Amino acid sequence: MDEHLRAFLRYIEIERGGSPHTLRAYRRDIKEFFSVVKKGPADIETSDIRGFIARRLKEGRQRSSVSRQLATLRSFFRFLHREGYIDSNPARLVPSPRQPRRLPRFLSVDEAFSLVEQPEGIGFLKARDRAILELLYSSGLRVSELAGLRMEDLNLGEGLIKLRGKGRKERIVPVGSKAAAALKAYLIERALLKRDTEMVFLSRTGSSLTERSIRRIVEKYSRETGLGGRIGPHTLRHTFATHLLQSGADLRTIQELLGHSSLSSTQVYTHTDITHLMDVYDAAHPLARKGKGEK
Repeated sequence: MDEHLRAFLRYIEIERGGSPHTLRAYRRDIKEFFSVVKKGPADIETSDIRGFIARRLKEGRQRSSVSRQLATLRSFFRFLHREGYIDSNPARLVPSPRQPRRLPRFLSVDEAFSLVEQPEGIGFLKARDRAILELLYSSGLRVSELAGLRMEDLNLGEGLIKLRGKGRKERIVPVGSKAAAALKAYLIERALLKRDTEMVFLSRTGSSLTERSIRRIVEKYSRETGLGGRIGPHTLRHTFATHLLQSGADLRTIQELLGHSSLSSTQVYTHTDITHLMDVYDAAHPLARKGKGEK
């Protein structure tokens, strides 16, 4: 099995651009499966995978976690089948556990403004943290994209930045005027550190910020704003998309800005409240307007 696993992980890293985090997760999921189902890859049957999934659910594992594990097994066995290691893909017909529908947490406009404006004052840390919050809300970045931002990716004169998303896919996204101003103020403070690094966001010692550090920064200001400590970078990404949709942006545009490969990933943002939808309907639909004053 180890030979097959190494070949699969090489494929994910080289061909699919998988991150170290993705590779660790795939390795962990596959090893856990074979530690329970003590067979070689060529001997695995669909019933083995169904039994493994059922066992994990019975143990109380979260359905999202079990679904992720099943997705890993599907990819692994699909790869082995395509490369000729096994005769068929036993995971192909195993259904995913039914997921409860969860709407993403997002902030109101007032809450978002309060959060991004929380870092007040002068100095490197305040300027950096304000730029981080403004950029997350302005452009809907993933935390990994923010942490990986390089100086060469900034084009503040045009109000644009280049991002490297999942699978190393690149995209260009706009930056709002307030976020651009916050970035420019931060870059002045950053230059005073005199560190020879291409990464945009740094610690006070000059090392590049990790994803974990960025999450802690967002959580810190969330608590100080009174929003609680469970607000993270992804909440601001959800907020960015939700506010765009509420302002009339179409899903295809939001899909491009978020870097979603599939529109189905973006459709979760169609949870805008019924009041907003009715306002849009009343303002835009000719029959709705006629119904207001005509019989």
